[in-house]
Amino acid sequence: MLGFLQGVGGFIFIFGIVVFVHELGHFLAAKLTGVYAPKFSIGFGPGPSKKWGETQYILGLIPLGGYVRMASRDDEATAFLEGGSEESAARRQESGDVPRPKDWDPNALIPFGPHPVPAHRWFESKPLYQRLFILLSGVSMNALLALGVLIGMAACYGRNTVETRVVGSVRQLEGTEGLRALIQLGDTITAVQGREVRNWNDIDRAIRTAKGDTLRITTQRGIIGVAAGSASGPQRMLYAYALEPFSPPVIGGVIAGQPAARAGVQAGDSIVRVGGQAVAVFSDLVDRVSANAGIPIDLDIVRERAEMRLSVVPESTVVKDPLTGRDKTVGRIGAAAASRTVVRHEDLTFSEAVVEGTRDTGEFAGTIFAILGGLFQREIGVNQLGGPIEIAKQSANAAREGMAALLRLLALLSINLAVLNLLPIPVLDGGQVLLQVAESVKGSPFSARTRQYILGTGVALVLLLMLVVSYNDILRLFS
Repeated sequence: MLGFLQGVGGFIFIFGIVVFVHELGHFLAAKLTGVYAPKFSIGFGPGPSKKWGETQYILGLIPLGGYVRMASRDDEATAFLEGGSEESAARRQESGDVPRPKDWDPNALIPFGPHPVPAHRWFESKPLYQRLFILLSGVSMNALLALGVLIGMAACYGRNTVETRVVGSVRQLEGTEGLRALIQLGDTITAVQGREVRNWNDIDRAIRTAKGDTLRITTQRGIIGVAAGSASGPQRMLYAYALEPFSPPVIGGVIAGQPAARAGVQAGDSIVRVGGQAVAVFSDLVDRVSANAGIPIDLDIVRERAEMRLSVVPESTVVKDPLTGRDKTVGRIGAAAASRTVVRHEDLTFSEAVVEGTRDTGEFAGTIFAILGGLFQREIGVNQLGGPIEIAKQSANAAREGMAALLRLLALLSINLAVLNLLPIPVLDGGQVLLQVAESVKGSPFSARTRQYILGTGVALVLLLMLVVSYNDILRLFS
């Protein structure tokens, strides 16, 4: 299963489920409110289909989304988005210009029969609250999918807690210079933004969700205020990633046949220097080995109170950069830390899993809203956005890491789709909600020409976004 998902199957699995659940929300809401829905499509364009009841279910050949075709008073104005007008198709069938469908029923409604859709089954005939219910059901289903996946993961996998508050290192990352200047190796963090922390999990979560332009970290030396410059989620994640818990530079184990084992490194060895530079924590060893892929490097170690020097050649390995999401080549020697930091595993009860999954869902949504805010405030460039190719790559990478990573990506993309669909762009759910509310306030619907202009603008904006993210994807492929 994971082998299949590491290829194109990963994209089909992730994107297909997310889109299916979204459109299923709209479809079920339409059925509950009595709106006629003749088409339910996953993907766009032609593809295999099956009629069941009064709906034709389609698997479109262009896997970039989906739609639920609903009966509308303005059928001609909206049909260009959803496979063409049923009324126009019916007129062409009656005139003999096009053949009738193979499942033609003389007692059925258009497009499967000759009878026009009654007005009470139009989307516009329903009261405002039912129309909003239909429009918001897609994003609600995506949010519920993410919540269900994350609760299920918490219940099945439990929770690992890093039982330390001692800083092991501060990574040299662009934009975190202020943090590195103030936090020292060996500092014990006791609070973030005035909120007490009990372990490294608390520290990581508190930094990522901190509000305001100043990050206040309390250590045994007092309160340290770091001018973060931005309250956006990505910036907070950068600060959280820069800090690492303390882990001494002691080898816990080596992998047979890997560079460390071939060089003679053994479990229990204490690393003193790497390439002539002193190391204080295990992450120092990792950073220097990573920077020397394919290049011989000396390890000064202490074994049973005797110091010796071994030479090792780190193997080049391609990994995913957790900050940029891009592939990069690093050195690996096949050695693990003998961490004295206690990692405590907890099996969670269902109620605890609900709390954990709900909190993770909220943090995912908060991060995506923060990214959107950063885009509008020009703190984040559009060149950081990814499209279908990037989703496919991320899906394959997650599948290689295991089912847990794949499910977490599924939850993240589901929340991502929910949040993006709330944007006030006419063809998205958020824009349609605004349009319905505006017509209700106005007291009458917009003219067909006005609606077509509004929808056309929305289509242009979405196509522009697709061009941008596809361009970014292509650049990443060839960079």
